[in-house]
This record gives sequence, C-alpha cells and structure tokens, in this order.
Amino acid sequence: MKKNSSWQPTASLQALKDRAVLYAQIRQFFIERDVLEVDTPLLSQGTVTDAYIEAFKTSFDHSCSGLKKTLYLQTSPEFALKRLLASYQTSVYQLSKAFRHEGGGRWHNPEFTLLEWYRIGFDHHDLMDEIADLLKHVLHTAGTERMTYQQAFQRYLNVDPLTASTARIAEVFRQCNIELIGGETIDRDGMLQLLFSYEIEPKIGQHLPCFIYAYPASQSALAKLNADDPKVADRFELYYKGAELANGFHELQSVTEQRQRFEQDNRQRMALGLPVKPIDERFLASLESGLPQCAGVAMGIDRILMLKHNYSHIEQVLAFPVERA
Repeated sequence: MKKNSSWQPTASLQALKDRAVLYAQIRQFFIERDVLEVDTPLLSQGTVTDAYIEAFKTSFDHSCSGLKKTLYLQTSPEFALKRLLASYQTSVYQLSKAFRHEGGGRWHNPEFTLLEWYRIGFDHHDLMDEIADLLKHVLHTAGTERMTYQQAFQRYLNVDPLTASTARIAEVFRQCNIELIGGETIDRDGMLQLLFSYEIEPKIGQHLPCFIYAYPASQSALAKLNADDPKVADRFELYYKGAELANGFHELQSVTEQRQRFEQDNRQRMALGLPVKPIDERFLASLESGLPQCAGVAMGIDRILMLKHNYSHIEQVLAFPVERA
C-alpha cells in the first residue's frame, strides 16, 4: 500500500529556521524605530468592500445577542490598526496571518503572512524611504527605483493611462491579446489593471525593487487624492523580481469620502453580479473621531522570504499550504 505523505510539511526545516530569523530581523527593525507591535483580531464583523478581494466568512452561532452573526477572516488588519491609531495616536505594526478567498499559485496561498504598519506624520514618499531601509536590512538590496504609474504605461505601452480615451485603452488591450474568461466584460480600470499585470509588471523591478506610485484615483479606495493632481491618488506598490511585495497609501482621513468610496465599491459589486459587503461602521467611526495624518503599507512576508533565500514556490516556505492544512 502506498504511504500517505500528505501529512508532511512542504517546507524544509531550514526554511522554517529562515522564517524565524526573518521575523526577528523585522521586529528588531521596528524596535529601533520605536514602532509598537500590536495584535488585532483575525475574525471581524466587517470586511473589505473591494470588488476584487473576497474574504472567507463563517457563521458565529453564540453571539451575546442570541442571534447568528456572519464573521469574516481578515484580508488585512488595516481597519483594526487604524482604529488603534485613532485611539492612541502612535505608530503601530502587526505581523500576522491574513486570508483571501482566492486560488493559490507560485506567489500566493489563501492563508498568508502579512506585515502591515502605519507611521504617524509620514506621507507615502516618507514610507517608501522606510521600506527601502527595511529591504536593505532583510534583503541587502543596494537601493530602489521609483516610477509613476503614468510613466510606466508611457514607457512600456506608449499610452497615457490618465488622459487617453477609453477607446484608446481598449485598442492597446486588444493589441496585447489578453484573454478574458467566457463572455466576461471589462471596464477601463479592469483593462488598465490587466495591462499592468501582463505587460508592465514582468518588466519592472528585475534588478532593484521598484516602487510604482501615483495610481489613478479610481484604483485607490483608501488613499488620499494627490494635492496637485486629483486624477491620481497617493498610493504606491512595490515590485521585485516578478513579485508584488507591498501596497501602501498616504491614508485617507475623511469619513465622508471614505463612506462614499465604500458605497461606490458596493455599486460596482452589484454591477459585476457580486454580493454586496457590509460596511465596517466601527472603522468609519474611528475616522470620524480623528485619524492622525499617516501613511501605511501591507507587505507579503512569504514573498520576502522566498526572495531572501531564492525559493521558487511559496509552498517551500509554508509548513502546510492550503492543500495540506
């Protein structure tokens, strides 16, 4: 009889040791900067409204109210961390699990490790500087590159994503022969996101980590609009050697605007035939009480570990990926 090996870990003992060292390096980095490590719930009564992110959910049958409640596994600790920021006005970070209800692959497992931190008094450029310091600390990188979203499209696709007509964007999209599933329809932002993923992302950050910033305002639900150009928001993403490593924002502080963006997300979900998600009223209440001016970022730590030690697949750095959990 063939032995069942599915009980065994996919990561080597050395990979587990590598992870422990990386966690220690990250914690030391933030200790030296006086950023407080905190712990927030993995289960929440609220979740993200983003049409492109799905959360795992479960039924909680023992609520104090006596009624069943739907709880969601966090896709990121963002809302809870911002509630702490509004309460205590101090910079914080969290190193913990996060969950997204989507398929796995080379760079992704539905349960993954996320490092998220918020720096009071920083804007997104200050935070990119600090991320560059962290990468130097843990990956020994020689520096980073920065390019606006607009510059990336102009350089690699010869089209301006901010001013080109939707017809022109659609023309470039057709020329790139990106296949859609079945009769799927796609809007302007959807085309831009796929063009970036297929035509730009593989070409950037191959030698040095590359920050892409100044994303279209329509793709930046939690970021401030740029003070000089409202067509773009103060958002950035970080790419290195084929992996998206981080997504960061100069954080939106207006509760009115944030509610409007959540409502717009849900309208988009309805248009796409997706279930409407509950708006996290506790998070909005924290904004109303006063979120300090800050910048924040979420970074995929499994991917950092892969790059640090030249692992080729995320299963090599996870004790038990979803198929063996």
